[in-house]
Amino acid sequence: MKTLVVASSNVGKVKEMQEYLQEFDLELALKPTELEIEETGTTFMENAILKASQVAQELKQWSIADDSGLMVTALNGQPGIYSARYGKTDRERIDRLLTELKDKTNRQAQFVCAIAIANPEGEIVIKTEGICEGEILTEVKGDNGFGYDPIFFIPEVKQTFAQMPPQLKRKLSHRGKAFANLTPLLECLLTSNK
Repeated sequence: MKTLVVASSNVGKVKEMQEYLQEFDLELALKPTELEIEETGTTFMENAILKASQVAQELKQWSIADDSGLMVTALNGQPGIYSARYGKTDRERIDRLLTELKDKTNRQAQFVCAIAIANPEGEIVIKTEGICEGEILTEVKGDNGFGYDPIFFIPEVKQTFAQMPPQLKRKLSHRGKAFANLTPLLECLLTSNK
C-alpha cells in the first residue's frame, strides 16, 4: 500500500490527515469530486465505513474515511451526524446550538471521530474511534480552528479548541485520539502487506 485515497473532496482534510500520518510512507490522494457517497449511516462509524468501502470499491484502491461531529448531552446527542448540516455557515451552526441550549444548565458535550480503512475490494480492515469530552460555552472564545471550536471548552486546560495552539488541539481532540488509536493498527497492516 503506497497510496491511500481519502474519501473526501476536502483538501484541508487531506492536509490534516497527512500530519497525523506523517510517520508512514504513504501518499494521500483526494477522491475524485464526481464520486459522490451518500452518508446514510445513523452513526459516525457507519458513515466512515460507508465512505471508505464505497470509494475503495469504485477506485480499486486502499481508502481511508473519517466522520465526526459534536454530540450535546442536553440535546439528546444532537447535532451528532448532522453537525455539518446544522446551518449553512459555522456562525449559523454555533448560533443555532447556543439558542437551543439557552435555558439548559447541562452543557456537557463530546466530539466524536470515527475512522475506517478499506482494502481495494471494499472490505473494512481497520476501524477506530476517538472521543473528546468537554462542554459548550455560552459565548464564542478564540480565533483558531473551525466549526464549533470557539464554543467547545476543555475544562482540564481551561480553553476552547479555538484558543489552543494547534499542537495541543491535535493531541487532545477527538481526531487526534482517533489517529493515535489508528497508528499501531496501521503499522501492523503495513508490515503484514509488505
